[in-house]
Amino acid sequence: QLQVRESGGGLVQPGGSLKLSCKASGFTLDYYSIAWFRQAPGKEREGVSCISSTDRSTDYADSVKGRFTISRDNANNAVILQMNSLKPEDTAVYYCAVPYYGDTAYYSLDPRGYDLWGQGTQVTVSS
Repeated sequence: QLQVRESGGGLVQPGGSLKLSCKASGFTLDYYSIAWFRQAPGKEREGVSCISSTDRSTDYADSVKGRFTISRDNANNAVILQMNSLKPEDTAVYYCAVPYYGDTAYYSLDPRGYDLWGQGTQVTVSS
């Protein structure tokens, strides 16, 4: 069964850290670009970070640059989003997505090129 599944969300105080994992089943994640998105209540889905399948390039939203790091965990067929110095405005449901059926090298923070999505994991930053 083809799927990606997020884990690692939770409640954390401002300034704290969380590590999100996106684990793939049914295919080898290293062959695909992958991106993280988030959606807060009442807001549009926002691209957070992505990592290329070719040259391992990474990209980040301006709002998370210097605080979040995306990396591959090929031993576990997963991609990690390390989130440090968390702020209340980082509160959202976080999703990972893969361009599985289309251009597998699609590498962007625009969600339109991604067609395999996880169910999401809630991140809440609050004191």
